[in-house]
Amino acid sequence: MSQETGAEERRRLRAVDRRELIARTIQTDGTVVVEELARSLEVTPSTIRRDLALLTEQGAIARTYGGAMSAGHTAEPTLGQRSGLAVAEKDRIGRWAAARIGPGDTVILDAGTTTGRLAHHLRARTDLTVITSGLTALRELAEADGVELITLAGTLRHVSQGFVGPLAELTLSRLTADKVFLGADGLDARLGICEASLHQTALKEMMADRGREVYVLADSSKLGESPFTAWAPLDRPWTLVTDSGATDDQLGPFRALPDTEVITV
Repeated sequence: MSQETGAEERRRLRAVDRRELIARTIQTDGTVVVEELARSLEVTPSTIRRDLALLTEQGAIARTYGGAMSAGHTAEPTLGQRSGLAVAEKDRIGRWAAARIGPGDTVILDAGTTTGRLAHHLRARTDLTVITSGLTALRELAEADGVELITLAGTLRHVSQGFVGPLAELTLSRLTADKVFLGADGLDARLGICEASLHQTALKEMMADRGREVYVLADSSKLGESPFTAWAPLDRPWTLVTDSGATDDQLGPFRALPDTEVITV
């Protein structure tokens, strides 16, 4: 066996051992987080995501927001759990989005942690109207005197800290916006935005229809992921804003779309 062949065989065996360890960890703990696995196994997050993708194809696990869970586990991560993931990436995305909002703009902010960071960067702004379904954005902007704040109050989903349902949709149907900023549990170039419930996807789809410009704020851990079964299609021009850790393989399907701009920050 040549040295190159031997090295490749050792890498292959290490990858097999690593995936077996990941699968056992998920069976024991129920869930895992990409960043934590990367640190403990001393590999890159991209390597872990490839491992998880292969294990998912084999039916051994199911992908989640920022990690994975056992195939029989269907729990949706809480907003608190999400808030500790990709913190720096979400803040960069939120800061970039805030810079896109001009004086006098009316904007719609979806519920979620990344849109929450966007709201954080709007607190000192004036001459701005914000329409939101998210408690995180409401908390960030409640004392922002220069921001007119409109709530899409409906039925609160405690796990995601966002309002959904007929009342939220009725309020939204009376409003329009210059810019819409959506979050996502997962994002697929062909299917659109993935969420845990049809109530969420219905509201997101309606939000996208109410604005002149649509932005989807999604860190790279969500690209190409489908942790749940409810989808909101994106059937109009839109902009994906993600972090610079996104790989070419992740971004390629979105860049191939005819009416989609891809921004990395």
